[in-house]
Amino acid sequence: MIGVIAESADHEVVCEFFELFKTPWEFYREGREYPVILCTDSLPSEAAAQCIVVYAGQEGGHRADGTITFGISPRGDRIPIYGRSAEFPATDGRLLIDEGTRRSIAHLERRAGSTIARIGYDLFGEVRALLTVGQPAENAAIPALDLHIAFLRDLITGCGVELREIPPVPDGYQFIACLTHDVDHPLIRRHKCDHTTLGFLYRAIFSSLRDVTRGWLSIGNLLRNWSAALKLPLVHLGLVRDFWSDFADRYRELEGDAPSTFFVIPFANRPGKTLHGPAPEFRGARYGARDIANSIQKVVHADCEVGLHGIDAWIDSSKGAEEFAEIERLSGESGLGVRMHWLYFDRQSPATLEKAGAAYDSTVGYNQTVGFRAGTTQVYKLLGTEGLLELPLHIMDTALFYPAHLGLSKPEARSRMRQLVDQAVRLGGCLAINWHDRSTAPERLWGDCYRELVEELRDRGAWFATAGQAVSWFRERRSARFENERLVPKAKGVPRLQWRVQREQKTECAAAGPIK
Repeated sequence: MIGVIAESADHEVVCEFFELFKTPWEFYREGREYPVILCTDSLPSEAAAQCIVVYAGQEGGHRADGTITFGISPRGDRIPIYGRSAEFPATDGRLLIDEGTRRSIAHLERRAGSTIARIGYDLFGEVRALLTVGQPAENAAIPALDLHIAFLRDLITGCGVELREIPPVPDGYQFIACLTHDVDHPLIRRHKCDHTTLGFLYRAIFSSLRDVTRGWLSIGNLLRNWSAALKLPLVHLGLVRDFWSDFADRYRELEGDAPSTFFVIPFANRPGKTLHGPAPEFRGARYGARDIANSIQKVVHADCEVGLHGIDAWIDSSKGAEEFAEIERLSGESGLGVRMHWLYFDRQSPATLEKAGAAYDSTVGYNQTVGFRAGTTQVYKLLGTEGLLELPLHIMDTALFYPAHLGLSKPEARSRMRQLVDQAVRLGGCLAINWHDRSTAPERLWGDCYRELVEELRDRGAWFATAGQAVSWFRERRSARFENERLVPKAKGVPRLQWRVQREQKTECAAAGPIK
């Protein structure tokens, strides 16, 4: 049991941190003995424990120039520290050192039967920043929050304390993989001479030729794109099948028995609002959910999931409720999740989405890169809500391939994605992928890269879940309590939890029955 001493303003963040680091804890109670005390406030004079961890970001010498400190852990992890950091005169490289100055950000001392570790930053301030503001794009590859958990775990077990923990890993698997698809352009025939059509023609004819010369595209795919461009007038006349329309069938073929989630825009030609007025006109989709009702039913009958690709739900709860109602009517499902179109989101969005009726959100991610915006692979509660959970987005196809973003070749994209898969295998949690509806069709033709990703996820031991199933599994984990010596009933259709006893350099795992 960890006894936690923290300022009352941090209590919500403390509670959320220990839903992610799922180990027995409670707020410190005087007169009770704890093997571990974690303190971010003044330590009571009578407090004693085998291991005392003091996060002391307000002590010592501070770096006030606004730069980010990177701490190097004993495992070699680079942990970014976004708030103020303190250095200690003594150098204890076994704990945490500043990458730039090579001085210690942590200090270890032993006295009166206790090991006291002083860590030179505010842990819960870091957690709050990660779960609200998120990381800058240049640090996207670093699962910072999960590394804070790993560092604390290693610190406690290194002091000889045994930890019981429910890891974010389903029994029988290495991690969770969540395949999702934002449905933005399911029907090219609904686009006349607009920016989407012009962009399609430019990329199909000219960019494809350039990619062939760079070795990025095969001759066969070049001919597919040119053929699609030539057939476009016939598509508009209704004489040739719309080559964007069969997205549901294409993804079923690529994914096999792995379920996926399709986020669908409810209404056509509604660009929505920004914080400062109307959104750009071209944000409005040229289709509404009713225009693809047959595809929605295909998704539902394939045991996949339909969610809302929201327009104004992030900023207006009444319009959000209207958007949810439209998708619920067409899908026959209730309790839907949401991902905002263009990833619109701000600090007020969690409460607004919760009021609109969202079952979960999956908007927190990057448009311009891939990685861990919230610093974690785990589903977490959005701060300031009663219980709205966030399934963060980690990989998006357009971020990988569009020249305005990363602009990667397919081999480079595979390498970048493999790095994120490696982190999921190491840390557990859920890796959420977004491959857009038209991305396997002309002119993008990114289906081969997606197929290889799905095969790698399968080979690496992923449990494939819809977004809703992944969130349900994390809800079950969050509801588990060690002190009750039992687990709540297993959510339908999801693997069991497991629990482990963590000792220094040794872990024993078992499927979770009663926890004793």
